[in-house]
Amino acid sequence: MQTAPVTEKPRAKRIRVVLRFVPAIVWMGVIYFLSDQTGEELNTFLPWMQKLFPMMSDFNWGHFAAYFILALSFDYGFGSNSDRLPVKLVIVMLCLLYGVTDEYHQSFVGGRTPDWHDLRNDTIGAALAVLTTSLPWVRKLRTKLGG
Repeated sequence: MQTAPVTEKPRAKRIRVVLRFVPAIVWMGVIYFLSDQTGEELNTFLPWMQKLFPMMSDFNWGHFAAYFILALSFDYGFGSNSDRLPVKLVIVMLCLLYGVTDEYHQSFVGGRTPDWHDLRNDTIGAALAVLTTSLPWVRKLRTKLGG
């Protein structure tokens, strides 16, 4: 006698879907924390970051990396739907919108000012992350890992 396949309960499925976005929310908190540092406080991070990344002469690389990671975390949140082009565009747009709010937030922090170059670097980082996840070998690896 065959048994019917066990399906996930709707509530459990919703919880699982929401939990997939926790990394994106946490990373947005990290970005917010860094944006909330005054110019003087932030400059204490630069020498430490330059030791890790010698080619980093200012925080433009930091914006790129932060939003690259944010896009990857959104990609994880959307799961297999992130393979679709419209979802990839949504991911870049979400990162761009968060970048806009980040730059606006910086206008209230001492020694910080909004800068469209930062926003450009945020968007480039997000777009390159989305392109990276589109590579066939990355998609295959992600499928194997269950993402």
